[in-house]
Amino acid sequence: MQKSTQTYNIMKTIIACFVALVLPILAWAQVENDTITIFMIGDSTMANKPTDSDKQERGWGQMLPLYLHGAIKVDNHALNGYSGKSFIDNGKWAAVLERIKPGDYVIIQFGHNDQKIKDPRRYGDVGGIYDANLRKFVTEAREKGAKPILCNSIVRRNFPADVNAEHVDRDDNPPVGFENLKTVPEGEVLVDTHGDYIVAPRQIAREMVVPFIEMNTLTHNLVQGLGTEKSKELFMWIPAGKYEFCPDGKIDNTHLNIYGGTVVAGIAARAIAEAVPALRPYIKADYIVNYETK
Repeated sequence: MQKSTQTYNIMKTIIACFVALVLPILAWAQVENDTITIFMIGDSTMANKPTDSDKQERGWGQMLPLYLHGAIKVDNHALNGYSGKSFIDNGKWAAVLERIKPGDYVIIQFGHNDQKIKDPRRYGDVGGIYDANLRKFVTEAREKGAKPILCNSIVRRNFPADVNAEHVDRDDNPPVGFENLKTVPEGEVLVDTHGDYIVAPRQIAREMVVPFIEMNTLTHNLVQGLGTEKSKELFMWIPAGKYEFCPDGKIDNTHLNIYGGTVVAGIAARAIAEAVPALRPYIKADYIVNYETK
């Protein structure tokens, strides 16, 4: 009888240990399954950037989690230098598709690099490859049970002295010293550089009944509202001698710094709450209210 009692107690202890070990794992798995994932695909203006040392560049997708709470997370697959075409051709989209589960969201923002006609690895024409790739992202995300959200490109900070002058993308040119480049004359009117690449996503969103975030107009209003000088605070205007990662300084009117990435992510969060009511509970309400009263 005593031996039987000892055996029972041992089995009871083993079962208790097993339950103690397994239940947290099951609970974690349940939390993971119940967590909505916002996948992000796009270019460098959305991408995660290195945060080591004193590096200052940030993509707005990198900063978006600041405005989210609850059972939701961001899985940011946006990449520097990528267009819709290269994202598909290099297998990046296929890798994202493998991770998507029903009920997730996919935010899609391409355009900056799709328009670079001199690079056949990335170039996609409006009305042709560019549009076809956006439709592909939407269709295949839906096939996995996800809900796509289309965006157009954020604005470049482009205040030309001559509003009729052809835009020169300084990011594609050899670096010029900060002290020289900062003396280039600028005007007071922000001129967009994307042409029909900001129109096509809007049209496809309407055609395919997809929520659309007007990132170009929102950021255009932001940058124009700040004006020629104040808007520099959003972008990678790095003075010489200030940061170890960029001792010679740089001027980059395409990519956002920490402050700029945070501001643009906040604007995006508010727009997402308006365009996708199902996501509004996951976006910090106090921020939305505060933003609307400004």
